[in-house]
Formats: sequence, C-alpha cells, structure tokens
Amino acid sequence: MIEQYSEESIRTLDWKEHIRRRPGMYIGKLGDGASADDGIYILIKEVIDNSIDEFAMGNGRVIDVTINDKEVVVRDRGRGIPLGKLEDVASKMNTGAKYDSKVFKKSVGLNGVGIKAVNALSQKFNIKSIREGELKEIEFSAGEKIEDKKIAKTSEENGVSITFVPDESLFGRFNFNMEYVEAMIKNYVFLNSGLSIILNGQKFFSKNGLLDLLNENMSEEGHYPIIHLTGEDIELAMTHGMQYGEDYFSFVNGQHTTQGGTHLLAFKEAVVKTIREFYKKDFDPADIRTSIVAAISIKVEEPVFESQTKTKLGSKDIGPNGPGVRNFIMDFVKNALDNFLHKNPQTADILLKKIQDSEKERKAISGIKKMARDRAKKANLHNRKLRDCRVHYNSSDERKTETTIFITEGDSASGSITKSRDVNTQAVFSLKGKPLNTYGLTKKIVYENEEFNLLQAALNIEDSLEDLRYKKVVVATDADVDGMHIRLLLLTFFLQFFPDLIRNGHLYILQTPLFRVRNKKKTLYCYSDEEKTNAISELGPNPEITRFKGLGEISPDEFKHFIGKDIRLEPVKLKKEDAVGKMLEYYMGKNTPERQDFIVDNLRIEVEIND
Repeated sequence: MIEQYSEESIRTLDWKEHIRRRPGMYIGKLGDGASADDGIYILIKEVIDNSIDEFAMGNGRVIDVTINDKEVVVRDRGRGIPLGKLEDVASKMNTGAKYDSKVFKKSVGLNGVGIKAVNALSQKFNIKSIREGELKEIEFSAGEKIEDKKIAKTSEENGVSITFVPDESLFGRFNFNMEYVEAMIKNYVFLNSGLSIILNGQKFFSKNGLLDLLNENMSEEGHYPIIHLTGEDIELAMTHGMQYGEDYFSFVNGQHTTQGGTHLLAFKEAVVKTIREFYKKDFDPADIRTSIVAAISIKVEEPVFESQTKTKLGSKDIGPNGPGVRNFIMDFVKNALDNFLHKNPQTADILLKKIQDSEKERKAISGIKKMARDRAKKANLHNRKLRDCRVHYNSSDERKTETTIFITEGDSASGSITKSRDVNTQAVFSLKGKPLNTYGLTKKIVYENEEFNLLQAALNIEDSLEDLRYKKVVVATDADVDGMHIRLLLLTFFLQFFPDLIRNGHLYILQTPLFRVRNKKKTLYCYSDEEKTNAISELGPNPEITRFKGLGEISPDEFKHFIGKDIRLEPVKLKKEDAVGKMLEYYMGKNTPERQDFIVDNLRIEVEIND
C-alpha cells in the first residue's frame, strides 16, 4: 500500500524535539566520551562559551567548573542573565544578548542555540542567575520545564550557575575523560590572559597567551625561541620543531577551530610569502612549513562557522566594513614577522638553515617518490594488502568519524578481521612479517621500504595529515612477544615520521581477549587474569577455558564482538615531557636485554599532556 502524502504528513517539531531527534546538527556526534570530539564535551563547551563571552566583555575573571561523575556545574562571575529573561534564554530558540553587537561584539556564538541544545540533551538542567542581590532558578529535564522558582534574595556574587547531566538515553553509558576536559580548559585560559578557570579545585591561568600554549604542547624545544606576535584582534606564536609534518592550533573568538578554515589558510600563505620576501629566495612552501609548530588566534565580528560545533571558520570578512580575513592576516604577518626577523638576525639565521635542510632532504628523496607512488598504486591494484572500506575520514559522509583501519600481521589475523569487519567504515592493512626498525633513519626510508611506503599510501598522509583517510589507525597485533615487537616497530615508525598522528589522537592499540570462559548457558571473554578469575567464579565449577594465543585463533564470528560497538581501544598518547628523540633512543637504541624486557612488559605507551 502506498502511503498517502497529505497535509497530515507535514508537521513542525517543537524546538527541544528537533534537537533531540537531530543532535548531530547541534553538537556533532553523540559518543560516550572516549573521543575528544564527542558530544558530551561540546555540551560543556557550549556552557563555558557563554561565561567566556562575559569575561571578554570585562565581566568576571573567575569561572568555576566542577565535574562529579556525570554532573557538570559551571559558575561564572559575570553580570548574570536578566532574571525576567532566564527562561527564554534557556528554552527559546534564537534568543540571547549576542544579537546586540554593542553588548557582545566578538562572541563565539551568535545564533542563540548552544545553551538550548544543552538543555534539550540533558536529563537534568538547572540554571540560576544572580543579579544585584536577587536569584532566579529554573529546573528542566530534556528541555521540559520542571520547576520555576520565584525570585529570592541572596548574598551570592553576581553571575550564572548552570548544572546539567547529559541524557543517558541519548549518550548511553558515557564517562567524562578529564584529560580532554583539561585540554579544553587550558585552551580557554591561553586565549584569555587574565582569566582563571578552576576545574575541580585546580586553577588554570595563563600570563603569556599563545606562547604558553606552544610551550605546553611541545615536548621538545624548537630550533629557535618561539616567535610571539600580537596586534589588535590577532595573536600568533610559531617556531620550527624537531618533528616531521606541520602542527597548527587555530582559534576564532576563543573557539578552537580544529578543522581550520579561512584564517588558517591565510596564515599558512602569509608565512610562506613573508619568508620568501625576507630571504629573497623562492623557497618551496613545503620546505618553509615542514616541522612548523604554530598557533593563531583572531577575533572577528559575527563569525560564520561551517557548523554549529564551530570547528571551521567560513567567514570571508572581519566585519561589515572591515578587510577580508585573508587580507587582514596577510598584512599583519607580513609586517610583524618581517620586522621580527630583521630585529632578530640570530633567529633569522637558524630559520634559514632549517629551511635549507628541509630543502636538501626533499630533493634527496624526490627522485624515489614518483617510483614509490607508482609502486603503491600497482600494489593496491594487484595485491590484497589493503582491504579498504567504503567511507573515508576525508569525505563528507556523516559516518566518517567511525572510519577505522586495522594494521595487522599475517594472513590468518587479517583474514579474521576482514571477514568480521563493517565494510562501510572498517579497513584492514596486512603487514608481511616484522616491519623495519626506522629509528635514526631519514624519511627517505618511508619511500624505499615497500611495507612503509604502502602503509603511508593507504593512510594517505604523504603530503598532509589533513588528507588522512581514517579517523582511527589501530595497531592490531598478537599479545605475545613477537606481536609486542611488531607493535613497538610500528609505534617507532609513527613517532619518527608522523608524530602528529599520535598528538591528534588518531593512533590506537586494539585490545582483544586473552581468554574465553564458557559453559552451556553463557560465554564470557576476559582481557586479564583478574577477569578470568571473576568469570570462573560467576559461571561455577568446571567451565571450559580457552587461551587465545593469537588473533588468527579467534573465529570471524567471535571477532565481531571485539571490533563492533563494544570494541576496546587504547589510545596511544605522548606526554608533554616525553622528548620523542630521547624516548626512541631509549626504546629502540642498542638496548641491554634488561631494557628489552622492560619494553615488552611496559609497551602500553600512554598519551597525556601534563603540567
């Protein structure tokens, strides 16, 4: 029967119903907190953004953020929301003070949506406003008003306090990863000198802005002291590090634009143009930008972002009558960076040598790059090293954040994963034997070594990490000594040549069960001896116990459990104090047997950015 298309087929969704049905339009993906871009962190950001905007307008120098299990409390010391408009601000779309440019000239959000999205997507949402000795409080649940308290007298300091608990019916069994929250808080204070944010009792404060940000995020000193330049509505910091690739942090009105946009493209172009003119040499842009570490922050009136999550700037203009973003940045960099290099000849000399060294290395490998590309194309056509998926991370498909590539060794292991994977979002790359130890080698080896050349081609990271084809790069090896060695060799490769893959949270280790414990009624998979003991206790006497010695011993039907929605991935991270060169020397240099034992026993390299 054909469904009738009539007036009854057309309906208008209530604001909160629309947000709950289409959360991706407002907070990106939902997620359970395992990734830094999961929706629960966007909820925190949307609330803090309002407090930041108050600070930017000169109101309130302290923001308290408290996270207790699943409950978040944000309390600022701003002017407070006008009490009579508190309900409208929390529950009426397109309502807010930011439409009045005299009050909020250069705000993060101008569409009056953010706080309403938090309200609609929270099982508990409480908002309080304190103004001049009076307090107004309203309680919501999933956007529905539960309690509207009368205005009361108070001795509390002016400001707004918002308490919310994300809705578990939408986000599932989520958990806040405090590392991700801390990274967010640090960015806020780096971009707002003079602001203090107190997270669960710990104070975060920055005196030197983006200079502090680069120092915080660089594990080793750069080739030259960080260049820190400031102007009206713009700030930048840059140096050249010891790593391959390029590393950028870009911000608009305090918003971390993780996908860049107009301002970042203009900055990259401006750096190349300025350096070429300063040295009067037509350097290749890649030679200038290789190993660059930079941060840029601009303030824009009425910014236009490409999505509600505001990760990419699309604005072409600074303001109704102002210069274009590109021209604004080009002019500032040209003048400020050129002046700096003239006044600091020692830094200019170091920078010149770094560019020349990059040029020499690029020319040394240019002859083999074309042959390597041709080999990669032929290999992808004529062998089965890469079993690709249909959706890629650099596509526009909404499933791109789910894309994963498993790097495994051996036909049996790769065969099991290939048969049990989701062909839409999961790819498999099969290694042939143990990879080469790349410690101390130059990038030339990436093209000369067939395995690494094909792996680089599969990931599509030869020219830029922005072209990466998979959100998650997962090392999937056996849990024996050989598997651990292969894992270490792969980590060495990524640390040596593509550390930004790790810093940006793309590299993971696949955790697979060591044991299967079952009886006739139930099967339990155990990832440790402790879990095995508990499983035996749960299932009673004499259960069948199987020890998985390798990935190839796990059948495809069972593997579906381990790479599906319950997949266990351990992120590989770099601590700030981990100097990559020194770490690789320790792990991969001429180690004593004792060191090698330590490596095998402690191969779980954790990634943190600590104070």
